[in-house]
Amino acid sequence: MTHIRIVDVVDESSFSRIPPCADPGFDHRTCDYWEDDRRGSKAARLSWLESQPARPPEPARTANPFAPPDRGPTFNPFDPKAAQPSGSGNMFDPFATADDAPIDNPFAPRPRRGPSLASDAPRKLQLLVRGKAVFGSYAKVLELDGDAVAYCQFGPLSAYPRAQTVRDLYPKLPSAPLPAVITCIATTPPARDQGLAKRLVVAVVEDLAGRGFSAVEAYPEPGASPDETSAAYPPFWQACGFDLAIDDARFPVMRQEL
Repeated sequence: MTHIRIVDVVDESSFSRIPPCADPGFDHRTCDYWEDDRRGSKAARLSWLESQPARPPEPARTANPFAPPDRGPTFNPFDPKAAQPSGSGNMFDPFATADDAPIDNPFAPRPRRGPSLASDAPRKLQLLVRGKAVFGSYAKVLELDGDAVAYCQFGPLSAYPRAQTVRDLYPKLPSAPLPAVITCIATTPPARDQGLAKRLVVAVVEDLAGRGFSAVEAYPEPGASPDETSAAYPPFWQACGFDLAIDDARFPVMRQEL
């Protein structure tokens, strides 16, 4: 009896579980083909998997010659560290004392939960987690009996400019609300023809529906070989419940309403 587990790629541990591409000339872990519609590539780039040096700090901004001299910091009424009237413990209750618990501020941003990504993390991992705090994960891995055998990349349309470039070819595609997109679905050769890629896509679609999306699109590559394509073929997507929204020999569009 086999055991299937689907893992969200959200940190270095789960990133290391991404399976290799069928064609060794490509690599899911270094591909930015969909993120960069001009210079993006699917090519394997081993240097991307090495620790990247941290970016140097930005230079200090030039002083404003038009600002009054000795200008202090701007007062922020929503900053809990802002100066309070003498004897007051917080800004929302002038009668509170310093010993009182602070009142929750609904306008203040919530602290991000979970460990932050190291500044020298692999570049592709940084791309995959850049929207985690707002959108959630951008990729999932399917494991079969502990082995990673399938990979799927997805996310909001805004995260993948190449997908927007494809959509721009067809003004009749619905533009509001914008869909989520699945840019990559791949299975290792030994795990093919077992329905695992379909199972992973179904899990991704259910996840996207739970995040509030009303549609999902995919952009197959009919002219590519099975080992080269990152987006499968139209019949695969139809088997996953997608409709052929744009029937084009080069750039078809598959769409599923949620």
